[in-house]
Amino acid sequence: MGTSDFSFWGLFIQAHPVVKAVMIGLVLASVWCWSIVIEKTLAFAKARKETEEFERTFWSGQSLDELYKAMSQKQPSAMGALFIAAMREWRRSIESTAKPLAGVQMRIERVMEVTITREMERLERRLLFLATVGAVAPFVGLFGTVWGIMTAFQGIAASKNTSLAVVAPGIAEALFATALGLLAAIPAVIFYNNFSQSATRLSQRFEAFADEFSAIVSRQLDLKA
Repeated sequence: MGTSDFSFWGLFIQAHPVVKAVMIGLVLASVWCWSIVIEKTLAFAKARKETEEFERTFWSGQSLDELYKAMSQKQPSAMGALFIAAMREWRRSIESTAKPLAGVQMRIERVMEVTITREMERLERRLLFLATVGAVAPFVGLFGTVWGIMTAFQGIAASKNTSLAVVAPGIAEALFATALGLLAAIPAVIFYNNFSQSATRLSQRFEAFADEFSAIVSRQLDLKA
């Protein structure tokens, strides 16, 4: 086979076309995963910061109507969107009749549930791709390795030479595919688990706020009864 190049680029160039396709696919998947990681890291950090700021403002004693007007004039945070949706439904109910209907609290709770679901879907968008890459990439890399080893053995059989100089290049090219599969999968799994935990914690905070706001609505309805 002659002198072989064992650099990453050399291993790629010398690989079988099928193994090359596997390598290219894994590299593209890895690049896309890292773009998602960067985006979601910023998105979850922003969501946590905005949630903390909103909670401080909400519990500062400011009038709910004043807060609603202020929040409606700018792009709200996830929890701000939850508050706006609940207040909008509350205002519609009290403006439609002098005495709020008995089902107003149920409607507000339903609106908040829908808003939480929508906001969590937005935050969790594309996380499934990380999970998929984390589960599939090692097997794709293994497929490339198996194919590469088969090709290497065919070359050995054709040359009838089993020396290490002949065997090593083909095996190295094949194992490089597995390395790329792990390189794509390991960060994907780590960050998917991290983002899933962050999403769960934010969802719990949203649900806790929804319960607290529902209690406020219940007290207001009792006063108007």
